[in-house]
Amino acid sequence: MSVESVFPQLEALLPHVQKPIQYVGGELNSTVKPWDSCDVRWALMYPDAYEVGLPNQGVMILYEVLNEREGVLAERTYSVWPDLEELMREHKVPQFTVDAHRPVKAFDVFGLSFSTELGYTNMLTALDLAGIPLDAKDRTVDDPIVLAGGHAAFNPEPIAEFIDCAVIGDGEQAVLEITEIIRDWKAEDRPGGREELLLRLAKTGGVYVPGFYDVEYLPDGRIARMVPNRSGVPWRVSKHTVMDLDEWPYPKQPLVPLAETVHERMSVEIFRGCTRGCRFCQAGMITRPVRERSITGIGEMVEKGLKATGFEEVGLLSLSSADHTEIGDIAKGLADRYEEDKIGLSLPSTRVDAFNVDLANELTRNGRRSGLTFAPEGGSERMRKVINKMVSEEDLIRTVSTAYGNGWRQVKLYFMCGLPTETDEDVLQIGDMAVNVIAEGRKVSGQNDIRCTVSIGGFVPKPHTPFQWAPQLSAEETDARLAKLRDKIRGDKKYGRSIGFRYHDGKPGIIEGLLSRGDRRVGAVIREVYESGGRFDGWREHFSYDRWMKSAEKTLPPQGVDVAWYTTRERTYEEVLPWDHLDSGLDKDWLWEDWQDALDETEVEDCRWTPCFDCGVCPQMDTSIQIGPTGKKLLPLTVVK
Repeated sequence: MSVESVFPQLEALLPHVQKPIQYVGGELNSTVKPWDSCDVRWALMYPDAYEVGLPNQGVMILYEVLNEREGVLAERTYSVWPDLEELMREHKVPQFTVDAHRPVKAFDVFGLSFSTELGYTNMLTALDLAGIPLDAKDRTVDDPIVLAGGHAAFNPEPIAEFIDCAVIGDGEQAVLEITEIIRDWKAEDRPGGREELLLRLAKTGGVYVPGFYDVEYLPDGRIARMVPNRSGVPWRVSKHTVMDLDEWPYPKQPLVPLAETVHERMSVEIFRGCTRGCRFCQAGMITRPVRERSITGIGEMVEKGLKATGFEEVGLLSLSSADHTEIGDIAKGLADRYEEDKIGLSLPSTRVDAFNVDLANELTRNGRRSGLTFAPEGGSERMRKVINKMVSEEDLIRTVSTAYGNGWRQVKLYFMCGLPTETDEDVLQIGDMAVNVIAEGRKVSGQNDIRCTVSIGGFVPKPHTPFQWAPQLSAEETDARLAKLRDKIRGDKKYGRSIGFRYHDGKPGIIEGLLSRGDRRVGAVIREVYESGGRFDGWREHFSYDRWMKSAEKTLPPQGVDVAWYTTRERTYEEVLPWDHLDSGLDKDWLWEDWQDALDETEVEDCRWTPCFDCGVCPQMDTSIQIGPTGKKLLPLTVVK
């Protein structure tokens, strides 16, 4: 039975909202398939506004992978702004996809990709607008399977009551496996209803169904254990890892947005994973091992992507792009190939110890020379040992000296505040470092128009990292520490005017900490925040710390815990963590040893270039590090006559 578009009802509302173009669809390279020609249908959501969600590589890749498959369709949906939400409720227009404006409730799967926990309230908004019950236990066989993925899904416990299942790790193969299970179940006329489908998914060992696990608590509030409550359901669920990225050259036809978005460029993921071992970095830990795309594979993706989109900039994406074994040849080859077309290249940020002026010159040869961004993360040498960010101040000064001496005028430095064992003095040394950077820049350039921007974020301990046991700094302590640093920088008469200072106050970090290390009891807080108007919590202008704290004070004490219990409390080795049954491949004993090394200020090398440190990923996942060099070069594109 065909499903009707809701666009006729929606169109009448669009003149009354801001940025109506974000809801109309029809982007270049978007796909609309006939509903009746497909037997498995996915609605994919990045739970944020169109301008943030459309460029998201994860959703874009899965959208294309699914739509390439015969008999399968995938459409996209994004969070609607509060002005349209109000009108949709008033006129009974349901949550819709932007591709064919079909109601989300009509699809087989509603898949959400969470890169941050602050998107949880947007998920509840979308479920409610779609007419899908918020509680998984209240859904029927005719409701979509609500599936969570993305980095935040590595601890889905705070949203366990709202989702049917979660997939951790890479999604390309996982969504195809799930699709085949759904297709077979539907072909058999949906035997056993919704529960049977979820059981089939759970038995694969790679799909986590929270409803099939019971949580038992100790009298002091800690978790005693997580127990499967169905036979055949695994005690631990494994992450998915795609090997040989050259076999998965997606997106082949990147979407070109109609409205302005946060990234106006075509992006290629040049490798996946990171083994630098920064102890705060969840992304680096959960995406191991390193898997490089070959230089020729990258060249083909860039060539096809530029032809398909017409973009004038290519982003070379990864967690640490300058670490690709052939990054110099990649940058030079692409700059040579597209010199006449003035195609610019960009890296998200550059490691201090991976920067060299030749690479920087290739990246800016065809584009504009903007500022350089480096991330020392810790203000003092001691802190950088604690977090395993092996960069000395001498390295940084040498690097910025090279940059300023070769014509750059602006450098941005990124740090974190509230790291484990940090003191006021560690943070105040950020100011000293910025002063030294400006002084060096003035010296080597002979100019006084040198700028250095210091940007500081609050540290939030994340699951599956060595810091998952660490106490979080309170919002008040974070703000006090940053105020001292601000006063120090502003008080410097000689250099203060040349140093920009940007920081986030400590309040959003506490809420993110509550959600990132929370368990199922935190679901009540999320629901209360949503019901009291919480939306777009990742946006400063929409985030309300008071709303979150009031909701927590109302819902957590009856369960014997509070916000501090989840955030500023240190965990012990014996404690069962809410995500222990989700296997990221990392050995828990190895993570604990690395946590002890952090407290001892002991650094650990990158296992790409040294013997294995037994983190557990390669044997556990039956995978291995995949790096070059391949020895190949990117040849100029020539017209064959």
